[in-house]
Amino acid sequence: MAEAAAGQERLDRIVELVATSMETEVCSIYLHRDEQTLELCATRGLKAASVHVTRMRVGEGLVGRVARNRAPINTADAPSTKGFRYMPETGEEVFSSFLGVPVQRLGERLGVLVVQSKAAREFSEDEVYALEVVAMVLAEMTELGAFTGEGEALKPRHAQQVLFKGVMGQEGAAEGVVYLHDPRVVITNPVSDDPEKECARLMEAVDKMRLSVDKMLSQASGDREQKEVIEAFRMFAYSRSWVRRMEEDINAGLTAEAAVEKEQTAARARMRDADPYLRERLADLDDLSNRLLRMLTGQGNDRGTLPENAVLVARNIGPGELLEYGRTLKAVVLEEGSVGSHAAIVARAWAMPLVLQATGITTEALSGDTILVDGDQGIAHLRPDDIVRSAFGEKLAMAEQAQQRYASIRDTKCVTEDGQRIELMMNAGLMADLPSLPTSGAEGVGLFRTELQFLTRNSVPRRGELAGLYARVLDAAQGLPVTFRTLDIGSDKVLPYMKAQDEPNPALGWRAIRVGLDKPGVMRMQLQALLRAANGRSMNLMFPFIAQMEEFLEARAHLTRELHRETSLGHALPETLKVGAMLETPSLAFAPRRFFQEADFISIGGNDLKQFFFAADRENERVRRRYDTLNVSFLSLIEKIVARCTETDTPVSFCGEDAGRPVEALCFAAMGLRSLSMRPASIGPVKNILLKADLGQVRSVIDEARDAGEQSVRPAVMEYLRRR
Repeated sequence: MAEAAAGQERLDRIVELVATSMETEVCSIYLHRDEQTLELCATRGLKAASVHVTRMRVGEGLVGRVARNRAPINTADAPSTKGFRYMPETGEEVFSSFLGVPVQRLGERLGVLVVQSKAAREFSEDEVYALEVVAMVLAEMTELGAFTGEGEALKPRHAQQVLFKGVMGQEGAAEGVVYLHDPRVVITNPVSDDPEKECARLMEAVDKMRLSVDKMLSQASGDREQKEVIEAFRMFAYSRSWVRRMEEDINAGLTAEAAVEKEQTAARARMRDADPYLRERLADLDDLSNRLLRMLTGQGNDRGTLPENAVLVARNIGPGELLEYGRTLKAVVLEEGSVGSHAAIVARAWAMPLVLQATGITTEALSGDTILVDGDQGIAHLRPDDIVRSAFGEKLAMAEQAQQRYASIRDTKCVTEDGQRIELMMNAGLMADLPSLPTSGAEGVGLFRTELQFLTRNSVPRRGELAGLYARVLDAAQGLPVTFRTLDIGSDKVLPYMKAQDEPNPALGWRAIRVGLDKPGVMRMQLQALLRAANGRSMNLMFPFIAQMEEFLEARAHLTRELHRETSLGHALPETLKVGAMLETPSLAFAPRRFFQEADFISIGGNDLKQFFFAADRENERVRRRYDTLNVSFLSLIEKIVARCTETDTPVSFCGEDAGRPVEALCFAAMGLRSLSMRPASIGPVKNILLKADLGQVRSVIDEARDAGEQSVRPAVMEYLRRR
């Protein structure tokens, strides 16, 4: 490894050494040319002319099967083994025995290392283990670019442009530099000739790590569930077999950090096929390995200052961690995550471009790499070339021009060409959102999500804290209306200090108002905080996820009791108090007329209503995009809700992601909705299209498409807009 040599020369030397030491006629190294293609890059024993010529797909032949399954294949009769494929250009038909092991690093496939011999024999466990150690060293050398050089066929890693196709979490576009949430630990020397010294280094780091876990347990809150999680974490930290395996790797010639990473890679491979519970436990082991690596290498302990144009790249991230970074981030790209995750909620509140499920980006990206994030398409360009950057720059320039145009109409009342007044409100959930109220042109806050204050803490917030926060929200609104939604937890929003419910379908389970009515203590405390925050001012509040009239009446009865209690304590009551419900289930559209008479207002929760109407989980990428918001059936449901509210003179609004999409907002207005609530950044584009619209004409286009039997009115409306 220490020899100065070009990439191909190193590979040729390695296969020679391995074949000689293992007494086999063949040793070959196959490396990934791309994610699905392996290339023979060096061999001792096969025909030299096949190097950089022979290629195969992952899963093709025995080599391809090793890569696909990330597991060794050891056979004494290769030609008879299932999956064998003869490559005539290599001349391998004369070799009977075959042992192939994956070359991988932290779950990332890099290649396959193979030895073959003419004699029919299975390789021993010691020989398999030895080859796995060599594969580990090969993986580190590949990571360090040891097999590249001027004129070499192999390209250096972390140097080429890569396109990641993920899932749209939040619209918008941004250009910046990568800032890794968990900095990569690069092992510069995986090989050691002093096992005793390396074992001592390992145990010193293990002892430090165990002390940190013990401290974490001692500082845990009194919550039993939280302590159980940390106890499980501690059990892995004190695992003797885990440490013993790493010591065996060190005695085989690896450094302490290389041994830790070898075990981490094995755990990641096991995680792929594990059941959800075991995968969660293996993730604990992964976290412990990261801690050990940082202690051994000193890398990643000091993150340094956040760059001015930082784009956060992470495997996943919680809302508290994202809030710590603040709004200075340009964008966020996650390898995992879902559209309903806590991080996505925060990103949407900040109107920050977010791409989810960008598989492989944490292993490919390095801090400081240039990255372009297109939240509209759900893609990220890592280390883009000049052509891509130029095209992306034009997109950013056009977006900036549009924002300037929207700023010019910020203070204009939203009145359509045919004289219909539309109220445009903003959604919020953090104090940091409120400065957007005057600059966005919003006429108030149509939805203030109160759950974010619960999600970002390790314990239930106190009543006084919440009252102070809600009062500051009303202060920041400066007299504009604010509608507070009571605690909406469950489903995809699980409190860290709340016992998780083992439910087969959480979205349809114990959540939102159902939790509040079954466990009324927290709901009463929150209602008290809201009433005290008003301190004589007007207040609007609504209950989430009402599925039938009785739930609304019962929730309102709790509020009435708290009003009486506040009066008896001598506290000022709100000057006016309007109590509404979120209509998020189709059942409520068919509630008795009395419900619409009792509610002071209705807010259509479009995100949940759409997923229940189409029976399509909005976190499932296979189905969530299958159904169009402008589907005739869904628009007809909106029409029915508006008609029922009109009968009882009950104000109704639409709140959700679709309200912030201009074409959808236009159609909602044409169906009779006169109030829309959306993220602040969407108000300009929506107002821009509504100011130029004749809702009567749009309604005629919709009715014609319905009468013609169309499934969606989108094509007809888009054609109308093109003509306009």
